[in-house]
Amino acid sequence: MRSLALANHQSPIPNHHSPVPLEIERKFLVTHDGWRSQAQRVIVMAQGYLNDVGSVDSGRMRASVRVRLEDDVARLNIKSRELGATRQEFEYAIPVEDARALLALCVGGRVEKRRHLVRHAGHLWEVDEFLGDNAGLVVAEIELGSEAERFVHPDWLGIEVTALPRYYNLALASHPYSRWNADERGPTAPKDN
Repeated sequence: MRSLALANHQSPIPNHHSPVPLEIERKFLVTHDGWRSQAQRVIVMAQGYLNDVGSVDSGRMRASVRVRLEDDVARLNIKSRELGATRQEFEYAIPVEDARALLALCVGGRVEKRRHLVRHAGHLWEVDEFLGDNAGLVVAEIELGSEAERFVHPDWLGIEVTALPRYYNLALASHPYSRWNADERGPTAPKDN
């Protein structure tokens, strides 16, 4: 993730492997609360999208545009829409008042969560405990340097949902967890061939 000041009109600093900033992230469901005792910090977040999942899924737009408040920090984020662990990501710091005004313009619902930062075996995990319409959903994410990077799976980690679009925040804004049917709440991991 790259944070940039819009006022300075800076260009993203590319990572060493690509001319554009990339996010390599994997998502997992969480099976129990064992992570709570390891949490080092909690960040309260509220976010919304200036486009909806339908415009992205149809191909009319090829990226999600997110506004997020993290405690007293605000950011605008543009992320390419691709299934899998790797996506282009651009992120810019914006004034908090601008973020509040933009959140009022967002389509779909607001995604609210508490992000718990958990270190485990040399990696930083972001455990998102969703609130509001997505209460009851807990997802752990890990950012990696490459898709091949190995990491230790904590015992509280469940199945991987990286390739399941309904777990993406953009989808949760339009179709929150509280409206999922039994099949959606009982996910199955993609089968290995």
